[in-house]
Amino acid sequence: MAVSLIAAPSGLPKAGADDETAPQSPPAVWPAGSVPEPTTDSTQPFPALGATSVAVSRGAPRPAIVPRTQWQADETTRDPHAHYAEKVTAVFIHHTDTPNGYDCTNVPRTLRNLYTGQIRDRRWGDLGYNFLVDACGTIYEGRAGGSDRPVIGSHTLGFNRGTTGVAAIGTFGRGTPVPPAMEHAIAALAAWKLGLSGIDPTSKVRLTSTNDKSRYTKGTSAEFDAISGHRDGYTTSCPGEALLARLPAIRNLAASLQAQSSQPPMGTRLPIGLQNLGNASH
Repeated sequence: MAVSLIAAPSGLPKAGADDETAPQSPPAVWPAGSVPEPTTDSTQPFPALGATSVAVSRGAPRPAIVPRTQWQADETTRDPHAHYAEKVTAVFIHHTDTPNGYDCTNVPRTLRNLYTGQIRDRRWGDLGYNFLVDACGTIYEGRAGGSDRPVIGSHTLGFNRGTTGVAAIGTFGRGTPVPPAMEHAIAALAAWKLGLSGIDPTSKVRLTSTNDKSRYTKGTSAEFDAISGHRDGYTTSCPGEALLARLPAIRNLAASLQAQSSQPPMGTRLPIGLQNLGNASH
């Protein structure tokens, strides 16, 4: 069904000032498909012959992302400054706690309602989530600042810095099916975003809390899955039992997408040094 009015999502705390870096001038927002993929640094030498291991790139293709201009975000109402971390090392998964059964063509209106609620009622200055994904698998740019950059959002109190918040549009309590298209899109987005920092989606990472109101007191270092649920960092039911149960599959799919991207295309010849490495191991 079409959603005419969406309230600001529950379970999302207000971010404190210590969750953000000093304001910087916002860069231009990249439209979908325009961000160049990272290229191999040609200045780095190949591994020496006889080396026991070779570093494997964890890059994954950038999925199509609908920019803010296409869902008609009102840029005059948000904080004009975007805040950045050094890099993204983890992804937190959320749900918007809004009705399911929507028509995907109406999602831009849902986003505008969420945007208004989070700016006006929660005073976050912008959407809290960095990205949102609908039931049809469409990925939308959330918080402004450049989807390819480590923009600090307002999605997981205490752990906004150096993470990306991805919200599944809908409510995913126990027994609610998670659409396969949505699940795949979340995995593809996480594979790309984590790949920019060389992070394996199935790995563990350490994050340091910046707020006492999170699950961990300020200054505490804690271990998280590289793809975690909102409740792992903050006391909430988000992202819902059903979506939480799908996170292991999402992690594995994201890792698989990274692995596929790291394989040379059929017919591609490896550099001589790497060919010799392979021969030396037999």
